[in-house]
Amino acid sequence: MSRLRKDKEALLFAASTLLLVLGGVAWLLSDATLASVLWIVGTVLGLVFSAVTTVRAVMRREPTVDVIAVLALAGALAVNEPFAGAMITVMLASGQLLEARAAARARRELSLLVERAPRTARRRIEGAVVEVPVDDVVLGDRLLVGTGEIVPVDGRLLSTATLDESALTGEPLPVERLAGDDVRSGVVNSGPPIDFFATAIAAESTYAGVVRLVEQAQASSAPFVRAADRFAVLFVPFTLVLAGATWALSADPVRAVAVLVVATPCPLLLAAPIAIMSGLSRAASVGVVIKGGGALERLAGGRVMLFDKTGTLTLGHPVLSDVVTASDLMDADEVLRLAASLDQVSAHVLASAIVTGATRRGFVLEMPEEVEEVHGYGLQGIVGDHRVKLGKASWIVGDVAPPWVRQVHRRADLDGSLAVFVAVDDEPAGVFLLEDAIRPDAPRMVRALRMAGITRVVLVTGDRADIANMVGRIVGVDTVLADCDPAEKLTAIERESEHGATIMVGDGINDAPALAAASVGAALASRGATASSQAADVVLTVDRVDALADAILIARRSKEIALQAVLVGMGLSLIAMVAAAFGLLPPAVGAVVQEAIDVLAIGIAMRAVLPGKIHTIAMPAADIALAVRLRAEHDAVLPVIEQIRSVADALSTHDCDLDPVSTLLDRLEGELLPHERADEELLVPLVGRALGGTDATVAMSRTHAEIEQQVSKLRRLLRGLDDETVQPEDVVEFRRLLYGLYAVLRLHNAQEEEDAFSLVPGGAANAPAD
Repeated sequence: MSRLRKDKEALLFAASTLLLVLGGVAWLLSDATLASVLWIVGTVLGLVFSAVTTVRAVMRREPTVDVIAVLALAGALAVNEPFAGAMITVMLASGQLLEARAAARARRELSLLVERAPRTARRRIEGAVVEVPVDDVVLGDRLLVGTGEIVPVDGRLLSTATLDESALTGEPLPVERLAGDDVRSGVVNSGPPIDFFATAIAAESTYAGVVRLVEQAQASSAPFVRAADRFAVLFVPFTLVLAGATWALSADPVRAVAVLVVATPCPLLLAAPIAIMSGLSRAASVGVVIKGGGALERLAGGRVMLFDKTGTLTLGHPVLSDVVTASDLMDADEVLRLAASLDQVSAHVLASAIVTGATRRGFVLEMPEEVEEVHGYGLQGIVGDHRVKLGKASWIVGDVAPPWVRQVHRRADLDGSLAVFVAVDDEPAGVFLLEDAIRPDAPRMVRALRMAGITRVVLVTGDRADIANMVGRIVGVDTVLADCDPAEKLTAIERESEHGATIMVGDGINDAPALAAASVGAALASRGATASSQAADVVLTVDRVDALADAILIARRSKEIALQAVLVGMGLSLIAMVAAAFGLLPPAVGAVVQEAIDVLAIGIAMRAVLPGKIHTIAMPAADIALAVRLRAEHDAVLPVIEQIRSVADALSTHDCDLDPVSTLLDRLEGELLPHERADEELLVPLVGRALGGTDATVAMSRTHAEIEQQVSKLRRLLRGLDDETVQPEDVVEFRRLLYGLYAVLRLHNAQEEEDAFSLVPGGAANAPAD
């Protein structure tokens, strides 16, 4: 039906333009009779078209402004102004065609998402590969995706993959994902064939949720557009009254026809919705689906931003933050490698964090054997020559916890971390600390929101106060509201609405009521559709919260452009109508002027589909590749940094053994310092290029110098003790220097995450450090 409508519009435009041009040629050849006949045919064609649309609107009991066109065309015939009538017909046809083409362009990004929805999947069954409908995929299916194929459902990768995520994120460059990482439906496999386990059925996967959201966005119109429609209907009696008054006062029907000819509500009926739809399209291109024009307008008017913590300001899933060993019998790297090898076959939510932590460090994992899940306790199996157990402390170390376990529990409680204990060959080997890390781009996002016009930022969460306050301080919110249940979140939204229109951002089921209650609800759905996505007005399909600031800028720009198109177009139309009423514009000239006004208004509106100012930083492909390489080196030295704390913890004033310090110093000088020097040489200039200046890199360079200085102090202190007896106070000094270096490095890593790696688009290098 839409194809037939588009062909009809194109045929009408072609026929009316041809009749107008042929009439003009005949007139230039002094054949006025033939010119008049051709123009009259064009006028009749337009009269029939507008009469049919008017009758259909009346039958549907819908108000219409086409009655103005009917009267103008009939009047042109009555007063013998066939050129004006033919010109009006071309205007009607071109307006319809421009509307269809502009709306189609504005919906392009949205429509592409719908059209690419996966239809089938390839399932591995007993060594064979069988193609099945995507709706037949169940949880736990092992699926194969070939090169260039679309991932059909959400899942967990069994191997490293190179993925094109542009359909969801808008980022054109492929992204590397590691074994154990989550993969979303709708992305394209850009590398060799990959296998993954399905973790969601098709209807609950990311792409299906995005398609539903797109359909909602296309189905609704904005309050501004609906107001424009109502004003356009009021424009009809105004035009008729003005035309009638002109005829009555001047006794000249030609003037009345001229008023009807130049009367155009096109800026209201076409320009406003085109600008709003263009805004929806631009937002979709940066990974933000806005559910219709009404949501876009409310987003443009938002002034108070409220965030849930988990999954919005934090990553929403556990990541490995530290590995603590139980003794010196096995180092942290080997403990992590064995545990990750066992966990790679586990579907537990914590398993992915341990596996990802190992693969990011470049460890080669073995396939475990005799794997057994002990319900309520953990997982055990054979990895190589070792029996490995992962789980609760009581299962690993027994009911009487040794001092190191109590120390780990205390540290986990202070940091808000989870502790997963590991035993190797039935001996406690260590513990993994997992945390829900703050998003590296969250502080920049809050700053961008303030630049976009948000005047107040509030963190409202059900988490405990100490953790919430820590997150709030780091990201830079104005107020922290902790220990809130869903009902208290609703109260907070009502209270904050006194400061201005509210925007609530969340990603969990418990956020759905708050998202629905706020002026605008925004949900993060990058890991799949949830109840929050259904309740929200705005859905982020990218795993970058700074895209929300871009969406606000796009919404405000689109609304401003819609208003500009209406004011300019209707203003010029009213001026032309008054000029026609005073006899300054004859119908023929008025028809040309009216066409120019319509084209101008639509042209202004279509500016909204062009890129405007956004906060997301565009980086050249070479810089992105460099950042990815430096990030890999960054991850590779993380075990060295954690070894600093382990060595400092183990130092004792009783035996004064400094051999671990000497071994550590060799690694610091051989691994850590070369990496920091490479960062100073390559990463610092990269950040300067991305941010347009060196001011943002001053602190990073200062920290690089401080790290060099601290390592140099350790080496000088150790060298000075080579030929003398080590005293307890020397051990204390070593411990002081090591703890200081560890603190500087942890702060420096967080600094690089926020200032450097979070700039890289599409998640290529901004996954959090473990």
